[in-house]
Amino acid sequence: MSILPGRDKLRTITFLGLPIMGGMLSQSLLNLVDAAMVGSLGSAALAGVGLGSYINFMAVALVMGLGAGVQAMVARRRGEGNTAHLARPLNEGLLIALILAIPLTLIGWFQAANIMAFLSADTAVQEIGTGYFQWRALAIFAVGANFAFRGYWNGIRQTGLYLQILIVMHLLNVLISYGLIFGRFGLPELGAAGSGLGTCIAMFIGAGMYVAITWHKGRHHGFLRTRPRSRDIRAMLRLSVPNSLQQFFFATGITTLFWIVAQIGTSELAIAHVLVNLSLFLILPGVGLGMAATTLVSHSLGDSKPEEAYRWGWDVARVAVCALFVMGMPFWLAPHLVLSLFTQDPELLALGEWPLRVTGIGMALDATALVLTQALLGAGASRTVMAVNLGSQWLVFLPLAYLAGPVLGGGLLTIWILQSCYRAANSVIFALVWRRRHWADIRI
Repeated sequence: MSILPGRDKLRTITFLGLPIMGGMLSQSLLNLVDAAMVGSLGSAALAGVGLGSYINFMAVALVMGLGAGVQAMVARRRGEGNTAHLARPLNEGLLIALILAIPLTLIGWFQAANIMAFLSADTAVQEIGTGYFQWRALAIFAVGANFAFRGYWNGIRQTGLYLQILIVMHLLNVLISYGLIFGRFGLPELGAAGSGLGTCIAMFIGAGMYVAITWHKGRHHGFLRTRPRSRDIRAMLRLSVPNSLQQFFFATGITTLFWIVAQIGTSELAIAHVLVNLSLFLILPGVGLGMAATTLVSHSLGDSKPEEAYRWGWDVARVAVCALFVMGMPFWLAPHLVLSLFTQDPELLALGEWPLRVTGIGMALDATALVLTQALLGAGASRTVMAVNLGSQWLVFLPLAYLAGPVLGGGLLTIWILQSCYRAANSVIFALVWRRRHWADIRI
């Protein structure tokens, strides 16, 4: 059997997946550029922004599930031929995002200092992280809206527009953040906090662009033309809440991982922020291919073709394994060169070299889990996804990481090896779940 699927399927996956992968890569590049800019301010700034960004990840995770929910419902309606109501799930997603964002923003703004003090004993890290997180918290609604719009455009297979908006939004983010960090372009010099404010502004600009374009092109699908119905809101919540909770606990797990690393030292915390962003550089394109699987699987199920949906899951997973293996090669072939883009500190470079090698090698093993997670979400199996991811992360990986790191003195490398092993185990579990095909009978 060929490593890659046939030409026609590969063309379909490429057509649908490349724009999403491009968008995910642009997001990864944005994170890396932010890390490089903030890294020039010192290890405390890098550590503070790292903690602040993952606390923010915890907050926005509660609205991120709306993207998968909207996308699965839109693709399913498209498969059923119900084109007049394709944008109804988007309407419901935007309303839910607004309702969730209000309390999350208030908590984030007023409790930022207390949260940072709990996670780090370093006062410099606390101060920097607090200012950064407060600005990011103001954009929670914009993030939720952007995910809902992304789900709609991906669901109707117009992923190119999503990519265009995302690239514009990220370019603006880099320019505005650079100006606010260093006081360029007539903007005030805010230091590391300027990165948070720049991202906040860019997120709202992106949301505004989505509204304008969808108003023009999506009105015939019902965008903002009908009032969300309670029945449809409940259906959206049933599909999105498990995914949002899974994202929340995953984000909380990453923040807990940073807390574990912080027990080892500030230098380890600083380089861990770079390592995680470099990991996302590979993970997010894998998720992007998985989102292509979400649309393909959900559309096939809506068209009453479960066997076709099953094959799409494996086909996209095979493409992802090959892609992430190739993309990860620089990480294990030239880790010192890659890390030197973000810091010139010899201690940080030495700490990060072997963990980055582990990351590059482990990404191909993680690819199956990344794709089949999204494929199962497209089939409506969000509870299964939540159970597997949370169980492996919270019951296995994090306890072992704490035991091996701060307790037994294993250090950063030991923690990173454990992380790759747990993600590889997830790939095996999701492959078995996909083969059982219980997801084919779920109605959404």
